[in-house]
Amino acid sequence: MGERCCAALVRVLVLQAAWALSGGQVRYSVPEEAKAGTVVGRLAQDLGLEAGEAEARRLRLVAQGRRASVEVSGASGALLVSSRLDREELCGKSAPCALRLEVLLERPLRVFHVQLEVTDINDNAPVFPAARKNLSIAELTTLPGSRFPLEGASDADIGANAQLTYTLSPSEHFRIEEENSNSRTKSLFLILTKSLDRETIPVHRLVLTATDGGRPSLTGTMELVITVLDVNDNAPQFNQSVYNAVLPENALEGTLVGRVNATDSDTGIYGELVYDIDTIVPPSARDLFSIDVNSGEIRLTGTLDFETVNLYELHIKGTDKGTPPLSGHCKLVLEVLDVNDNAPEVWVTSLSVPVAEDASLGTVVALLSVSDRDSGENGRVRCWVWPASPFGLEATFLGSYSLVLREALDRERVSEYEVEVRAEDGGAPALRARRGLRVPVSDVNDNAPLFAQAVYTVLARENNAAGAELARLWARDPDEAANGRVSYSVWDGSLGVGGAAGSSPSSGGMGWRPASSYVSVDAESGRLWALQPLDYEELQVLQFEVRAVDAGEPALSGNATVQLFVLDENDNAPALLPAAGSAAEAAAAALAGAGSESGTLWAWAAWGAPAGQVVAKIRAVDADSGYNAWLRYELCEPRGKGPFRVGLYSGEVSTARALDEADGPRQRLLIVVRDHGEPARSATATLSVSLLEAAEAALAAGSSAASSSSAVSRSAAGAELGPGAASAATNVWLVVAICAVSSLFLLAVVLYGASRWAPRAAVLSGPGPTTLVCASEVGSWSYSQRHSRSLCVADGAAKSDLMVFSPNFPPPPPGPAAKDTQPEPSALLDTVSGNTFFSFIPSLVALPLSASLSRPLCSCSLEPSSAPRAVGGRCSASASGVQDVNPSFSSDPGSTRLLLVF
Repeated sequence: MGERCCAALVRVLVLQAAWALSGGQVRYSVPEEAKAGTVVGRLAQDLGLEAGEAEARRLRLVAQGRRASVEVSGASGALLVSSRLDREELCGKSAPCALRLEVLLERPLRVFHVQLEVTDINDNAPVFPAARKNLSIAELTTLPGSRFPLEGASDADIGANAQLTYTLSPSEHFRIEEENSNSRTKSLFLILTKSLDRETIPVHRLVLTATDGGRPSLTGTMELVITVLDVNDNAPQFNQSVYNAVLPENALEGTLVGRVNATDSDTGIYGELVYDIDTIVPPSARDLFSIDVNSGEIRLTGTLDFETVNLYELHIKGTDKGTPPLSGHCKLVLEVLDVNDNAPEVWVTSLSVPVAEDASLGTVVALLSVSDRDSGENGRVRCWVWPASPFGLEATFLGSYSLVLREALDRERVSEYEVEVRAEDGGAPALRARRGLRVPVSDVNDNAPLFAQAVYTVLARENNAAGAELARLWARDPDEAANGRVSYSVWDGSLGVGGAAGSSPSSGGMGWRPASSYVSVDAESGRLWALQPLDYEELQVLQFEVRAVDAGEPALSGNATVQLFVLDENDNAPALLPAAGSAAEAAAAALAGAGSESGTLWAWAAWGAPAGQVVAKIRAVDADSGYNAWLRYELCEPRGKGPFRVGLYSGEVSTARALDEADGPRQRLLIVVRDHGEPARSATATLSVSLLEAAEAALAAGSSAASSSSAVSRSAAGAELGPGAASAATNVWLVVAICAVSSLFLLAVVLYGASRWAPRAAVLSGPGPTTLVCASEVGSWSYSQRHSRSLCVADGAAKSDLMVFSPNFPPPPPGPAAKDTQPEPSALLDTVSGNTFFSFIPSLVALPLSASLSRPLCSCSLEPSSAPRAVGGRCSASASGVQDVNPSFSSDPGSTRLLLVF
């Protein structure tokens, strides 16, 4: 085993040494006409490949423009004969016949050069130009020893197989003789050995046999028919037996090739000569030359081509006009000189396209073969590539080049290259050739999708249909095919939902919900759809991210932020609230949930009450915001000049004139509450006002105040009593004074306890960078999230409570509170009436309540005390000095609030 390993190692070393000495070229030889499948050589083994490596690395031959008749076995890596090998067809008379092959090996790509020599076998017999040759020889006058030139046979083989010997059939008059000359070919002559006698033998028929030197030898024959002529006994004689001429291959037609001259010692008609071209070698060149029959001038009648034939032999015959005519023979040898008339040829033997844009420098893109049919300097070729970047040429062997990558590629900048390989020979003038290559660049996923905008602002009206298109997002990916195919999705990794102010998970609000429950994005088109109708009262701001992901490997993505603002629609009618007759009744109304249905409200008024006396106050709230929640109150019945009137925006029912007994014991008022939406929505309240004597009215008021602390169920009485009449009797006044003092004391105690221990409504605010831009009929304004403040004004005779706030984003998901969260300030800050100013701490902003209502500044609404909400309405105040007012909510159950949004 050890000896076999040593022998294998020695063999490898010998092969490597042979490889190094031969300059990286493997040489094989194979006889022509070898059978298909004949093993020429163990190519894989001679290249140093392991078993199975030839098939794994795709060892194969690269075509060189003509059929090589050999192939590489993929399994064994051996070089096999694939089709008929004819040395004469491949190389003609050239010796040796060497085929240059290129062997390609992948992973990594390598090129090996193999020289295959096709050795000659004796497979071609000698062939004479004609099967029969006619000669005319005069009797007697033709002396023994006369020589008659014959055209010899040709053998397509080379070497010993083409060495011909001639034999003549037995004859006492003739023999055959070969003669060497300086024309590089042998001349064949028929020698007359004995004078002819036409009367004895008029015609001699001989057989000339040519035998080659092969083993076994092959033969060819030609019949010689010799006619014996009489008379003319002197044949013409040329002054040279061989004429030599040289012409360039670009010689023009009509060019003089040479001139032959012969003489005849005879006189008269027997001395007149006629010249003729007897034969031409090669026979295909018969139409290239012509001879003047009288002068012997030989001229060119065709086009020479050095690359086809570079040597011509013209056998010239001079014949006299005797009877029989006699002739003399000579030979003209024409050598053709090469000129630079062939441009270089560039062939692409292998092309590996497309090229990945991340291909490394030095990657082989194509293999090229360059050749020039000319010789010498005319056939020496110089190559380069244009443009010079990003590809270049590297010479791998004589006439072989590799097109390699020299610079990094970027398909998004250039997706395809038009490359020209240019070649120039060394002739004068130089000839050039070019070969164009189209090299496409294949894409790799190196570009992430990029949205046209980093932030999209989308406005959507509430109550939109489910499936309505809200917007269209678009991201661009410059990659192609799957690498540039973008799909869109709502990314749940970064969500933000802004709901109605005052809503929270604990108070029945919507809580923290993913954005994907509201909207969806079409994966292909990027269209943003609404999954459900949006409700402004539930959701005002929805901020989320849309992710665009390509289909590359690995996939790349890009994000865009979408801010969806819900615009309010007038979809909520005003809702009536229970009257705040006392703190107890207000608490009972809050617990029972009254105010959502329209019932009859009751109030008492004393006869004789002066004009402007407030007898009741209608409370209503609209869940919408802006103009849609700005309420106005109108007296529907009775029409005309009745005893009562209602405040257009305050809802206060007051006497239009002094009441008298003519007005009857009871007045039924039908009051319509309308918002300013389009179309306007309304609610109807029925107020029954009982007209009493002053004493009865005072007793009713006292009884109502005393029973309000024990009977919560009396919340249906929704009117406020006015003060007693001024003309009551003295004894009645005493009773009224005692009851009033007791009632006021009890009322004060109840109000103090309610304001002291009443629960505060939760104020939800979360920090957010979003700036909401709201638009309405009165203009547009923006808000930003800041600290919240609360303001509450106690129920008074002539003014409603006022609350200023900013809409809040939804609370963050459950977790530890942020460090910068501010504690809720006290809900009850100040109580004022008349021309008193509100003082906002720490903003130090003052708003006069008695200012004339001139223009709407903000969205506002009246809302029930039991459920403070961020619903809007309209209010008017000439509060030009208001700045940065951003308070929160009050939870006082005994107050009615007017909510302002700045």
